[in-house]
Amino acid sequence: MNPTGGTAPEPPSAFPWDEALALGLGRLHWRPRDFWRATPRELMAAAGLSGPRAALDGTGLRDLIDRYPDLP
Repeated sequence: MNPTGGTAPEPPSAFPWDEALALGLGRLHWRPRDFWRATPRELMAAAGLSGPRAALDGTGLRDLIDRYPDLP
């Protein structure tokens, strides 16, 4: 419990380096250079571990355009 009476949030877990290295270098047979250039999301996608994502519809596209307009 923290001083305000609530519970403290869980600390973030450490990145699973051993598993990531085994996946990228062992199972996927990536060269070290390619492994270190990849993002965690790319590593997961290459391993088939990323779930399906919904397609971007017109409303979602309009929302992105409104939030991130092109600068002149």
